[in-house]
Amino acid sequence: MRLDVVTIFPEYLEPLNVSLVGKARARGQLDVHVHDLREWTYDRHNTVDDTPYGGGPGMVMKTDPWGDALDQTLADGFEAGAHGPVLVVPTPSGRPFTQELAVELSERPWLIFTPARYEGIDRRVVDEYATRMPVYEVSIGDYVLAGGEAAVLVITEAVARLLPGVLGNAESHRDDSFAPGAMANLLEGPVYTKPPEWRGRAIPDVLVSGHHGKIARWRRDEALRRTAENRPDLIERCDPSVFDKKDRETLSILGWAPEPGGRFWRRPDAVEE
Repeated sequence: MRLDVVTIFPEYLEPLNVSLVGKARARGQLDVHVHDLREWTYDRHNTVDDTPYGGGPGMVMKTDPWGDALDQTLADGFEAGAHGPVLVVPTPSGRPFTQELAVELSERPWLIFTPARYEGIDRRVVDEYATRMPVYEVSIGDYVLAGGEAAVLVITEAVARLLPGVLGNAESHRDDSFAPGAMANLLEGPVYTKPPEWRGRAIPDVLVSGHHGKIARWRRDEALRRTAENRPDLIERCDPSVFDKKDRETLSILGWAPEPGGRFWRRPDAVEE
């Protein structure tokens, strides 16, 4: 995968040189290029923003620097043999970034990120490049950051770990929270390692039982329990077909009941056992 980031703070992207992403770059699995937007400014102050039409507080990032930067980024990528570019625009007004979307982006060969500052980028830039490539406007949460670089780091890490060969164990992300399949819309349960007792706290007996079926059931029940406690909205949204008989029994104990249509809702009088 090729990854380009155009930003006014290239140093913010230094974490892309460490951990799994850094190792993927060193192995040639991820080809990362960070560009300074100010290289495409033509005044002595390297201006990238101006006042908004219609008035109001804040500044808006200008069209010309972004247009020239993206044109050059595309030209360089195509010359290097890249193909299938996708523009990823981090913005709190975008679609929520989910594990499902991370999987979708991991299947793209070339991502171009446009992390903005101030009040954002002049809308005409996004509209222009939407005629040339798919555009993903993506939000990493219901809050506002000072800029989009942190969002680029979040999205890149989530996507890069899904690329073949990046994780040491290819099965590592199979049981992640939100992983497609049985864990879709569920949170992963607690995990433990050695020693078997620490400060008077022992690990659950089932984990040293050697009974793989019981261990798998315990992990599934803990995933249901944690999701019901921390993200009940996910249980409500779950497709009921993902729940087997044992899942339904666990949810009933946790105070959930199926609606006539099959989806689960938390009983108002429920008391968790």
